[in-house]
Amino acid sequence: MTDKYVPPAVWKMENSDGGQWSSINRPDSGSRHQQTLPKGKHPLQLYSMGTPNGQKVTIMLEELLAIGIKDAEYDAHLIRIAEGDQFGSGFVDINPNSKIPALIDYSNENQINVFESGNILLYLAEKFDHFLPKQIEAKTQVMNWLFWLQGSAPYLGGGFGHFYSYAPEKFEYPINRFSMEAKRQLDVLDKQLAKHDFIAGDSYSIADIAIWPWYGNLVLGKLYDAAEFLDVSSYKHLKGWAEKIESRPAVQRGRIVNRTWGENWEQIPERHSAKDIDKVLNLRP
Repeated sequence: MTDKYVPPAVWKMENSDGGQWSSINRPDSGSRHQQTLPKGKHPLQLYSMGTPNGQKVTIMLEELLAIGIKDAEYDAHLIRIAEGDQFGSGFVDINPNSKIPALIDYSNENQINVFESGNILLYLAEKFDHFLPKQIEAKTQVMNWLFWLQGSAPYLGGGFGHFYSYAPEKFEYPINRFSMEAKRQLDVLDKQLAKHDFIAGDSYSIADIAIWPWYGNLVLGKLYDAAEFLDVSSYKHLKGWAEKIESRPAVQRGRIVNRTWGENWEQIPERHSAKDIDKVLNLRP
């Protein structure tokens, strides 16, 4: 970078290369094309993709199913964000912000649309009365960490992940800026897990389900190929927690739903029954 950038008086979108997502990024909201969303047979209809935010919800649903909550059965439909499915009219009707995941619950007299991954976790936890303590002090700790994740992950994804992995060029200043913040966040989690078995205390909760797809995948080397760069092995308590959560069968199932990349046994573009996951996991070496 040799030319000093001077911001204009009024910003306007320029036709410049903004990386692999530049074709869908625009400064306005709303639908861009007509789209009727598919609907499966279950009351819970999920429209998503297997990104960290998408994994939160499918892991939660698989955890509920694992403990025998049959009403948590769901259909998971793939939203191809690189192709702009999230800007279709049907999806925008569920989530005006055009971000995955989005959930429709048809089990009530009137359908309920739920968006924002953290809110979907809270909705499901309260609906099925699991993975969220009732006692006020314990519940507050879980909510502390759920809100921490919702505020922190954009620095990891939209900040570090974008400039380290997706930006068309590598720029030292933003990579240094967001690497410092990512490592600070890893240190926050590592120190918390030095004192507790799980993120919010001694019980597995939606705080763990929310945080693992981002920070667990990161320290396990499954996000941005940045494990060595961020020296994740130095966060020993966080690494141990990440491995413990990964070993849960429901996590192994949920993390591959609405996924279209990786090994054959890691890809389930759409899920309509437990058998869809079973037959794919049977391909594991």
